[in-house]
Amino acid sequence: MNISTKALLVHLLTATGAVFAMLAMLAAVDEKWGLMFLWLVVAFIVDGIDGPLARRYQVKVNAPQYDGVLMDLIIDYLTYVFIPAYALFKSGLMPGWTGWFAIIVITFTSVVYFADTRMKTKDNSFSGFPGCWNMVILVLFATEPNFWIMTALVAAIAVAMFLPLKFIHPVRTERWRVISLPIALAWTGFAGWAAWVDFHPESWAHWGLVVTSIYLLGAGIAQQIVPEKA
Repeated sequence: MNISTKALLVHLLTATGAVFAMLAMLAAVDEKWGLMFLWLVVAFIVDGIDGPLARRYQVKVNAPQYDGVLMDLIIDYLTYVFIPAYALFKSGLMPGWTGWFAIIVITFTSVVYFADTRMKTKDNSFSGFPGCWNMVILVLFATEPNFWIMTALVAAIAVAMFLPLKFIHPVRTERWRVISLPIALAWTGFAGWAAWVDFHPESWAHWGLVVTSIYLLGAGIAQQIVPEKA
């Protein structure tokens, strides 16, 4: 198999995220939240794999007829933003005006952020919260905090998208990657576990999600505070 074919297959792998997004949406329409998040976790795994493969096989050079970055952004908006926001609204976790507030803020700010050409920092981290609402909303489904807490959290994270705060990319941010990557993999495992048991309140997966989420949200900001050794 030549390099061009391998590069094309990477694009096709990325494209499967759209299929998983549709499967997640169908589950969401039926209010099967555990199944919906399982499909979103599968899409999340694909998104974590296709980037390293795209760089390895240099898809911009060997399969330039398709724009992998554009394809990835379209799928990310569906799986990271649109479907999770719908689930948050439809589930009733945020009743009344709070649900409307959440879906308007999440969808509007995210599309603006995704189009921002300044979203990446020099060390391949993200400038501002990177629109990973799928992760935030999955944890909300697992922990079910008071809707006022959820409203405040949605507002704070939306604002954080446009602040000069750094958020790591577990694969591409080299600093602390020896810790960040295993924690990101652990988060994915806990997410799949929580969704598999349909967010059973006694599942230990919820504690794992909380701990790993705190690290993933705070690691980049901690790196801004703690200077890197020369």
